[in-house]
Amino acid sequence: MVRYTLPLKPLVFQVLIALSEGERHGWSLVREVQLAAGGDRIMPANFYRTLRTMLAEGFIEESSRRKATDDDERRRYFKLTPLGQEAARAEARRLQELMADARTKKLLKKNL
Repeated sequence: MVRYTLPLKPLVFQVLIALSEGERHGWSLVREVQLAAGGDRIMPANFYRTLRTMLAEGFIEESSRRKATDDDERRRYFKLTPLGQEAARAEARRLQELMADARTKKLLKKNL
């Protein structure tokens, strides 16, 4: 049973991609998503609201594990859930199909 709809919001998809590599704390996610977006600034309130929504929808969950003994105890770590991984894969496939269609219609070269 699918409990999400496509397309995913770009920020949601970017967070899912970042978490596909493993657990991350919120500020680390902000930095990675900003880098992936070419340095575009993300408003912290919007970002943390998105994380809360993703938690409520079951895409991510909070992890109790800390990365290092000197880690700041206030940091919250997040990880993908099976639903989040499924949603990320479905969105990636959707985008891949759109790109294939754009290439077929000669909007993009085949090597892009």
